Amino acid sequence: MIEEHIQQQINKGEMLPLMEDFYTIQGEGFHTGKAAYFIRIGGCDVGCHWCDVKESWNADLHPPTSTDVIVENAIKFANTVVITGGEPLMWSLDYITKKLQLNNIKTHIETSGAYKLTGTWDWICLSPKKTKLPLEEIYLKTNELKVIVYNKNDFKFAEEQAKKVSENCELFLQPEWSNKEKMTPLIVDYVMKNPKWKISLQTHKYINIP
Repeated sequence: MIEEHIQQQINKGEMLPLMEDFYTIQGEGFHTGKAAYFIRIGGCDVGCHWCDVKESWNADLHPPTSTDVIVENAIKFANTVVITGGEPLMWSLDYITKKLQLNNIKTHIETSGAYKLTGTWDWICLSPKKTKLPLEEIYLKTNELKVIVYNKNDFKFAEEQAKKVSENCELFLQPEWSNKEKMTPLIVDYVMKNPKWKISLQTHKYINIP
């Protein structure tokens, strides 16, 4: 049972259930290859069966951590922070993004969009999931749409989602890691026929970094 004063800080975003934070190279999507500090927040109920970070789902396993401490660690390393999860929008992110931006840190988020958008962002990567679709409010604010392709039906889903974002949104198809040998050639063929899309690969896994 979380004490009341801690719960109040969590509600304000002054504490967050931190799973891990680390400095690395962005491995996916538009910013692939760039250095960034990742902040992974626990808690997710979207429930993707192929999720490769299922240990993030239960927020109770990740103790509430002072957001100020998280920010202090981040600013030692990078000028860009990526907040991910789990599903980070389960928590209020106004406080952490304000603190980061006051320190001239660019704020990026990777989200399913299933919860209300909080925080102030320089880059929003939306990775929608069929199990819990994004809220309508996030689509036109999205800079990057990244659809995970596990089977052929996901191409149809990707096109449905692409209709909802702005014309300036970057569009990516990414093979699900456990099925990449089968789906990558299909994605290559699809992108060649539909060049509005780009391919995203989990390059961090290929070069064995976090």
